[in-house]
Amino acid sequence: MSGIASSSIIASEQTFTTARTFLRVPHAGTAEGADVAFLGIPFDLATSNRPGARLGPGAIRSASGQLAELPSYPGGFDPLQYVKAVDLGDVHLHYGDSRSIPGAIEAAAAEVIASGATLFGLGGDHFISFPLLKATAARHGKLALIQFDAHTDTWQDAQVAPGQLAMDHGTMFRTAVEQGIIDPARSIQVGIRTWVDDPMGISILDNVACDDSTPEGIAAIIRQVAGEGPCYLTVDIDCLDPAYAPGTGTPVVGGLTPLKLLRVLRALSGLDIVGCDVVEVSPPFDVAGITALNAATIMYEQLCRVARRKGAIDRSYFHPSQP
Repeated sequence: MSGIASSSIIASEQTFTTARTFLRVPHAGTAEGADVAFLGIPFDLATSNRPGARLGPGAIRSASGQLAELPSYPGGFDPLQYVKAVDLGDVHLHYGDSRSIPGAIEAAAAEVIASGATLFGLGGDHFISFPLLKATAARHGKLALIQFDAHTDTWQDAQVAPGQLAMDHGTMFRTAVEQGIIDPARSIQVGIRTWVDDPMGISILDNVACDDSTPEGIAAIIRQVAGEGPCYLTVDIDCLDPAYAPGTGTPVVGGLTPLKLLRVLRALSGLDIVGCDVVEVSPPFDVAGITALNAATIMYEQLCRVARRKGAIDRSYFHPSQP
């Protein structure tokens, strides 16, 4: 090294050469002592169309590097000054034994939650939300599901008995209702634009209703439905229009814009969100990394939400009254 200290090399790291952790937070083997733990779930065996979401966690982490360069916008603060966050890497999955995968994801999630950290899941196809929900409900009780998606994922698999789990990214929320993991009366699905015969009692705010509403109006409906109990937030990246998120398995035209989604997420203050995930990023179908960047920004917003709860103050100079 010719006398050059290794610390000077680390200090010169640029955002485009980021280490493969979310927002360049420390990689850790345990979530003990952390407020937030990022956990990758590299799984796409449950997808019904285009594969590749198993590569999503890595792409999201890479896209997050540039978000660490400046204070948050529009808040103007660094969330990592308020939130201790770690990246636990990816869950090890035995792809030769698919039956073991739901249990492996649930066990990894339960270990994180038992430490007291809030779990931020990086998918993976949307099936991974089921074991994450199951582990979260075991700690917090029945959950309100706040789901941004093009699909309800409450279809019935004709080959699986009610209440039993199919490894399918379009049926798991039906199973979550049937097993008492989520409370349909307190749950809402936002941005839906595909048909389902039975929404299982879950409220639906479809893409047309979203287009007709302001972000603050959408957030007010979500808060009214979800109420005061524990909530789980899941964002399927296909809730965005394919113009903004081409890198996904089942794109559907007519979706939300990133700005509207981010404004809704920022307006969800006051809800008791005890866990979250972002799913269905498929890098092989992405264009210029924009899908992964949208997913990383969504997760960054969740980190900012936690920071606000821990004392961070927005300093927006354009919209000082924004929630």
